[in-house]
Amino acid sequence: MLLVTGGAGYIGSHAVLALRDAGESVVVIDDLSTGRRDAVPADVPLIIGDAGDAALLADVFSAQDVEAVLHFAGSIQVGESVADPIKYYRNNVGTSLALVAAAMAAGVRHFLFSSTASVYGVPAEDPIPEDCQKAPINPYGASKLMVERLLADVAVISPMNHGVLRYFNVAGADPAGRSGQSTPGATHLIKVALAAALGQRDGVDIFGDDYPTGDGTGIRDYIHVSDLAAAHVAALAALRAEPARSFTCNIGYGHGYSVNQVLDAVDRVTGARIARRVQPRRAGDPPTLVADVTRRRALLDWQPRFDDIDRIIADALAWEQQLQRRLAESN
Repeated sequence: MLLVTGGAGYIGSHAVLALRDAGESVVVIDDLSTGRRDAVPADVPLIIGDAGDAALLADVFSAQDVEAVLHFAGSIQVGESVADPIKYYRNNVGTSLALVAAAMAAGVRHFLFSSTASVYGVPAEDPIPEDCQKAPINPYGASKLMVERLLADVAVISPMNHGVLRYFNVAGADPAGRSGQSTPGATHLIKVALAAALGQRDGVDIFGDDYPTGDGTGIRDYIHVSDLAAAHVAALAALRAEPARSFTCNIGYGHGYSVNQVLDAVDRVTGARIARRVQPRRAGDPPTLVADVTRRRALLDWQPRFDDIDRIIADALAWEQQLQRRLAESN
């Protein structure tokens, strides 16, 4: 049995789908603060509760023979983390501490952690290797790095091995329309751009057009969420194959698109022309964030299937249109 925390959220729900498609048995814990009940398949047990609740975890681990934990639960908005750091250290570090302790006590053999490229801060290298200096510039990245350190320290004293996957920019939706980005207040560029293309907002802000890039706008490594989910299946297989080894690796495609290139692609896919407003740079935004994927290629038996910006946007658009239809039907 696999325990997936945050399995009703955006990335977690896609991981659950990928695990179920691979024939795994899954149970989900989610407090539904940002997740949705209907994002969890009907045949997957959903326990509504806090993934850091020690009593709840003890009950779950005693009732289920959990082989591995895939930990997605947490808070993920960079701006919110600056405004409310206590929430981020409580939700990300405190919850993870309780979960890791409960997993160790229950004899769980593998632990897979959802981390982020935000641990690098403003990186000095491009593309970014995993051993690049870690210097997060916000509480979100700092909280994730603390959990990485926790897992590294625990590995010294515990037979439980772990994998840390550092995500770059996740976008898109399940190609079969089973899940997508539904988090309230999501600030991802593609989500925002599609809202503009669908008439839900009056345009998109571009924060800085004077970076040392081809068109002056920042470049990011965008990965389709279903490819990311499949990478978790491969990472679990790697943990099972070598129980004495833990690892950390970037999950991205190894190349990027500028903000203007992404907006051009949204225009192309939707047939709309999004209004673009140039704003001053945001403090701490690096010109380029692209993953060095050398280690990922060596570690994981996984090949991306959706490495195409137009495909990422088309799947995200189909999901947004589905959400619009649901809203219209409910009114």
